[in-house]
Order: sequence, then structure tokens, then C-alpha cells
Amino acid sequence: MLIDLSLVDLVEGVRSGKISAESIMLEVYNRIEQYNSHLNVYLSLLPSKTAIARASKIDQKVSSGQKVGKLAGIPLSIKDNICISDPELSNSSGSQILRDYYSPYNATVVEKLLQEDAIIIGTTNMDEFAMGSSTEGSSYGNTLNPWDNERVPGGSSGGGAASVASGMAVFALGSDTGGSIRQPASMCGITGLKPSYGTVSRYGLIAYGSSLDQIGCLAKRASDCRYVFSIINGHDSNEGTSVHIKLPPKSERTDLSKLKICLPEEYFDQDLVDLEVVESVNEISELLRKKGAILERKSIEFLRFVIPTYYVLAFAEASSNLGRFDGIRYGLRDQENLSLRSLYETTRKKGFGEEVKRRIMLGTFVLSSGYYDQYYAQALKVRAWMEYQVEKIFEEFDFLLGPVSPFPAFKIGEKSEDPLEMYLADIYSVLANLTRTPAISIPGRPTKNGLPIGIQLMGKRFQDQSVLSAASALQEITDYHLKRPY
Repeated sequence: MLIDLSLVDLVEGVRSGKISAESIMLEVYNRIEQYNSHLNVYLSLLPSKTAIARASKIDQKVSSGQKVGKLAGIPLSIKDNICISDPELSNSSGSQILRDYYSPYNATVVEKLLQEDAIIIGTTNMDEFAMGSSTEGSSYGNTLNPWDNERVPGGSSGGGAASVASGMAVFALGSDTGGSIRQPASMCGITGLKPSYGTVSRYGLIAYGSSLDQIGCLAKRASDCRYVFSIINGHDSNEGTSVHIKLPPKSERTDLSKLKICLPEEYFDQDLVDLEVVESVNEISELLRKKGAILERKSIEFLRFVIPTYYVLAFAEASSNLGRFDGIRYGLRDQENLSLRSLYETTRKKGFGEEVKRRIMLGTFVLSSGYYDQYYAQALKVRAWMEYQVEKIFEEFDFLLGPVSPFPAFKIGEKSEDPLEMYLADIYSVLANLTRTPAISIPGRPTKNGLPIGIQLMGKRFQDQSVLSAASALQEITDYHLKRPY
């Protein structure tokens, strides 16, 4: 099937005329027709006639010798919290409070993709405002895992991960606040990249935690993620946290024998992590050792602070960011009597789901007078200390290696009644967001019953190309990224 080819091969095929963009689109829409209504992946979708017509225009350009972009005719999905100005595609951020909202502008990443002739075919399901680890928090119903329809696809970018894993998109854009790209990539058996904070513009991303959010990509291979990253990264004057630096050039190939990798002892705590996840990490470790890499176990004591630090900061920023959804400017408007207070209260009560309300309330609490210094200010200090400690670790090691999630995809409803247990799903992924470093999830050895398991590689800030190159090299000596649920 065409959708099993690498992104680079598809692009080269379209640009050379050997593969038609229309044939790729037809294959993708055949899969959408088969599986989308069941898996509940897309919240808004281009009509097939529109998508195929756009692909046909690319083929006409190629046949007439006109120049086409680096993503000519490639169908992709974007998470429902990334703004796109298209009359066919809405942006609800998985929430009723933005039901039927159509963005008047494109996010910077969307502009960059469209400039390269990519075709965005739909917006994908997600946990409401990216607050969740299973996509069960969407107000538009659960997305199902393509590998096992009784299980979650991970979250909050679960719709995007499922779209790629099921062949309903060639690649996807998601957002990662505490693992929301890497964790669903892990649970859906694909590759997911969270870039260094500031390397990819957040302009046009509906914010959850502004100092933690980062747009990244989901694809079948690390080489595909590298190709997309080369297009979407770069400084953006519209976005205040966008860094104005030139990233180190990409290395075409990583020599695995020259790597020194840290395996944090805390990642292998039997009280936290599933045994089959540990075995999958150990297998990758042994493959690296056989290639000549040095791997060392090292205790990183501050890892026990990552979950409380992350959630204090994330909840505080969420309560601030979500204050703009009040029924005045856009989205849902509802009120029980003719007063401004009634408008605010009724709109937010009916528009927000339970998890979003919980995080707003807790975030407001940690920012309130008398508690700001005790919680939020203290969390900022701990975060700065963690960044310093991680910089020191990367003076000694090239990468941190470990699990993405402490367990494979769990059954729908298994953890939704216990928020604290759900929060622990992020225990291995939030460090990269707190320290603004790049991290990638690649498929490792699956469980005995065939469920995907992701392996995480985390690198020094702004060394995104090194992380991508090392992940690509690892995928050259494994075949787990080639397995498909279909």
C-alpha cells in the first residue's frame, strides 16, 4: 500500500510523477470510509471530493512542469487545537465551549505546511483543551485504539496518533504539554516528536500551559518526523516564546557506537512500571550495547518531583489561559437570566467538561493570594533547578533512554474514575516539557498480546536533529515501526 511508504518516498514519488497525489488521497479516504465512524478520529473532515480535487491540482502542476512544494499532495491531519482557516474545518479543541468555532486565521505551522503544498484533510479528536492522557476527556466521544478497540489511544493527541496508525493520514500534527504527542504515539505504535520548546511556533495553538505546550508531529518513522520538523521549525515574530537561533545542522547518520546513554534508575521502579515495558526498554538497551554504545544506570533523585511540579504549573497556566472563554467573544454563549455574571457562569458550566473544571479550580487555588508563594512560585524554583540538573546530565551523556508510559494502552474507563492514577500516566514524559528539551517516542517490542510499547529518547535542548538522527539509526536496526494494526 502507498501509505506504508515513507514520507520522503511518497514526496519524491509525487514530485517525479511516479506516484499520483490523487492515488494517495484515494487510499487514505478509503480507509477513512472504512474506519473513521467506528474509531471516532476526525472531528471535522474535508469532503472526499474536495480533498481529491486538491490532490488532482498537485498532479496537474507536476505534469505541466510547475514547481511543487516539499509536501506536495501529502494528506495530513492536525489536532483540533491548532487553528486552520478553512470553511470545511472547525477548531473546537475537543470542547463544547468552542463548538462550531471556525478560525479566521491559520496557525504558523499550518501556513508553513500549506506553502509546501501539503493537504490538511481534517482536525482530530483530543482530550478537551489537551487536558488528559487517554482522549476519554473529549466532549465528542472516545477515540478507539486501532490495535484494540476496547483500549484508549493515549492522549491528548489520541486522534492524531490513531489517524496515522490506521492509515487515515500520512502524518499528523499534535501538541505536547506533558507527553501528549509521545504517549499516544507509544500506545498506537508510531513515532512521535516533541521538539525543543521555542523551536516550533505556537502561534495559532489554543493554549493550555503556555510555558509547556509545544507543537510536534506524529508519523510512522523518525525519518518522517525529521522531514516534517525541517519544514515547521524556525523563528516566528508573531510568537513571543519562539527562539531566534540557528539549530545545529542535521547529521545524516548517527554512529550508535559512539553514544553514551543514561538509563535513570527511577524509570525501572517495579511499583510504577509494567514488567513488559521494562523488558522492551531492556531489549533496545541490549541492541545499543551490541552496537558499541555505552549505557549506564544512574539515579536521578529529582524525578520524584516532576509530577507535582508539572501539575502545579500546568493547572495554574490553564486557569489563566481558559479565562478567555466567557461567552462574549466566540464559542458557546448561554445564560439563565439577564446578567453578566449569569452569562459567565452558565456558559462556563455548560461549556467545560469535568476535568477542565477541576484543573481550572486547582490552578486558581495555587495562584490565589496566600498560596501563590507556597505552590506556584515554589514550583517555578523547582523547575529552574531541574533544568540546571538536566543540563549537567547532558554534559556527561548524549541521551536519556527509558519508557514513554509506565504501561501499554489501558482499557477504556479503567482509569477515568481516578484522576490521580491518570496523572501518573505522564510520569516519564513530563520532564522534557519542564526542561524544554526535545524527546521522541519510537516503537519498541510489543507486549505478548500485541499491544504497542514506546521507547523514549530525550536529548539536550536544541539538539533536536541529534535526537531525530539517533532515533532513525535505532529504527534501522529494529522493525517495530513497520508493524501496522491493519
